[in-house]
Amino acid sequence: MRFRPEIGIDLGTANILVFRRGKGIVLSEPTVVAVSTNNGKVLALGNEAREMIGRTPGNITAIRPLKDGVIADYSTTLKMLEKLFEKTVGRRFLFRPTVLLCVPSGVTNVERRAVINIAREAGAGIASTIEEPMAAAIGAGLPISTPGGNMVVDIGGGTTDIAVISLGGIVLSQSLRIGGNKLDEAIVRHVRNAYNLMIGEPTAEEIKIRIGSAYPLDEEKRMEIRGRDLVQGLPKTVPITSEEIREAIAEPVRQIIEKVCSVLEITPPELASDVIERGITLTGGGALLRGLNLLMQSVTDIPVRVADNPLTCVALGTGRALEEMDAIWKSGAVSTL
Repeated sequence: MRFRPEIGIDLGTANILVFRRGKGIVLSEPTVVAVSTNNGKVLALGNEAREMIGRTPGNITAIRPLKDGVIADYSTTLKMLEKLFEKTVGRRFLFRPTVLLCVPSGVTNVERRAVINIAREAGAGIASTIEEPMAAAIGAGLPISTPGGNMVVDIGGGTTDIAVISLGGIVLSQSLRIGGNKLDEAIVRHVRNAYNLMIGEPTAEEIKIRIGSAYPLDEEKRMEIRGRDLVQGLPKTVPITSEEIREAIAEPVRQIIEKVCSVLEITPPELASDVIERGITLTGGGALLRGLNLLMQSVTDIPVRVADNPLTCVALGTGRALEEMDAIWKSGAVSTL
């Protein structure tokens, strides 16, 4: 009988998901924390804090404590993890939980050590890390233990991780610090330059979700957006189309696809032939961008599919890795420093 709670955490730049062994995903919320500037106390977390972005008074600040997949604000991240443990394990626990955290494939040992240390400081008994593309591949149900190449592209909020996996291990991987947040920033710039209209991050994300695309749509979309006119300083509403947004986000999308091509160029021939046969699997929130798989397929000439439930693939993979910790440990995918 296991007395120590076991949880897996997808500690993403945009969203945080927590998997508890035996219960599944028990928490899925934006990685946003609302903190009092007077005493540093955490006032809100997740969805509640995200709604405060751009709307807080002077004594409250809503921040994202992670940037590009790594810790940017240590003290706030620590407080956030303490709250997460309290929510998912309970305020008082007899046995400190075993925690497996996801990190981008391109993190340095210093960044990896910071993630492990902060988890232990927040209340974890045993803390380990697993690389995001490995967790994503497990969560997507790819046959990673077989002697054949599986290519996964995990597009998160802050990073894109690309890896070729075979026999339970990562053969090669590359990480690009471009993700969904860069697409949002590109949309904000376009609206400011084209319409002299200032919009916030939540509005940019809503535009991306509602009409954003990487490939021409059968029926183009349009919507009205509201923001502040930079000339008059007054609220203003303007119409915007999916063609405009596609052009606005074209540069970060191009960089992601170029990185995928660069990984394919250095993939060993036998594994490359497996990838051609099995195709490329997209995971992460960025995989939900309309037509991204079609654009990538047209450039690489390799079948590209979006995983089922791409948003939860990494968290589910982390949970399955907890259940098969011994086998995953032998593959070298799990690290404790």
